[in-house]
Amino acid sequence: MAIVDTRAGVFRNIRVYWLAFIVYWGIVLFGYDTGVGGGVVSAKYFKEQFGIIDPHGVEDVKKSNNISSNVVAVLQAGAFFGALTSAPVSAKIGRKWTLFIFALIFCVGAFLTTVASGPPHGLALIYAGRVLSGYGIGAISSVAPAYVSECAPKEVRGRITGLFQIMVAVGVMLSYFVNFAIGIHIPTGVNIWRIPFGLQLVPAGIMVFGLLTVKESPRWLASVGRNDEALQNLAYMRRSADSHPEILAEMAEIQAAIEEEKEARAGLYWKEAFFGKGNFVRFFIAFFIFLLQQWGGQNSVNYYAPQIFASIGYTSRKNSLLASGVYGVVKVVATAIFIFFGVESLGRKLSLLISALGMGSLFFIIGAILKTHPPSAALASAGPAPASQAMAAMLYIYVCFYSMGWGPLPWVYVSDIFPTRTRHYGLATASASQWLWNFVVSKVTPQILTDLGYKIFFTFAAVNIGAMATFAALIPETKGRSLEEMDVIFGSVTAEQRAENINRINKQDAQSVKTDSVDRKEMEEKA
Repeated sequence: MAIVDTRAGVFRNIRVYWLAFIVYWGIVLFGYDTGVGGGVVSAKYFKEQFGIIDPHGVEDVKKSNNISSNVVAVLQAGAFFGALTSAPVSAKIGRKWTLFIFALIFCVGAFLTTVASGPPHGLALIYAGRVLSGYGIGAISSVAPAYVSECAPKEVRGRITGLFQIMVAVGVMLSYFVNFAIGIHIPTGVNIWRIPFGLQLVPAGIMVFGLLTVKESPRWLASVGRNDEALQNLAYMRRSADSHPEILAEMAEIQAAIEEEKEARAGLYWKEAFFGKGNFVRFFIAFFIFLLQQWGGQNSVNYYAPQIFASIGYTSRKNSLLASGVYGVVKVVATAIFIFFGVESLGRKLSLLISALGMGSLFFIIGAILKTHPPSAALASAGPAPASQAMAAMLYIYVCFYSMGWGPLPWVYVSDIFPTRTRHYGLATASASQWLWNFVVSKVTPQILTDLGYKIFFTFAAVNIGAMATFAALIPETKGRSLEEMDVIFGSVTAEQRAENINRINKQDAQSVKTDSVDRKEMEEKA
């Protein structure tokens, strides 16, 4: 049945935004789960229950670093394998049902962490639940950007895909304030971790039921030969008729790209994904961009915000958790402003470059202040010193620079550059890289913070300016380009070949319509 053409209306992309809203509840889980662990393991009751603080009140720093890093890092370990598993599953059954299955797996993990009690089995249940939750999140973080990117029109694709990072920031912010509320109102008892872990089931449930209301990706349907269904879904998402010239033109471009990919790479299997013409450099970018993002310092702050703020002078648990919550709010606001007003105006390259230079400069300032004005334990009871407040302010400004570039744009950029046939492999590689380095960084951060002190900020500054800014200057711009144009940018096909293929498919479609019309006329005459 034809759909009323409302493409000129202000809400023409509302169905794509709805799809992104539902899918990205899984990304709220991503942010929430990564942020909640640091607050849980910093609680005094948690440390007492699991032997980090002995009966005399003495904390075993080495054991604290080990358990803290394990609780945070096992999530990333599970996510690494989830991201890799998602590629063949997504290629076989589609984006929608892959997300549905892995969201259910996440719920099982969340349930295990929620029912965990104290020794002797509580920590084992927390570890097991975090691994399963991570397995689900890893797949979701891989498939969700591809799903949204494949459904979004190119004029708003960067903004819609960038909602990924807004939802991550919302999840992190919620985890900080949940930990803050627990720290203020529940000083002891197993609810210190049961409530934060149990709340994960709310966004997971919204996602599971919401997925039943959205359509499958038109590009995936076309890639497996279900062209009629692909055209119907494309028209539905654009709120237009399936016979509208713009819909037919977009469908022709999708089909042309898929046909080119199949003809050029038929029978190559896994080699096709990594070594097909124009593909290797895309996989290199997808892997390396997340290596840099993880070692740039943001996730060390993200996962261990209470500990980071304590290291710069916010020594009381209330102050460190509150400072972390404010950090989360600043991150959400800055990310939202950039996604809705900056991502399609500044472009990918310039945003990444400015972001890296700004973050590196602020890390140098924080390191210098911490070196020259170290927090005084004797003055801790009077509240954070002016130098500590200045360093906190620098962290708040830092996260604004992060939110305008290296926060949202790696996912946007990687979603931009892969063709339909190999996009799920590309996103899986990017996601696996993100989670691999995520795991490494989250595992080593507590010990690095203990060993390096102020020097950790100088290390992050060097990575931001020396590596991330250089990388941003070298990659090609993708702003305003369709997914199918990426093949031209990366050399898989020439611009002339692409134009010829689109014209040929348009002629075939026109001839098919003409033939159908003649056949229908002959049938009417016979009748």
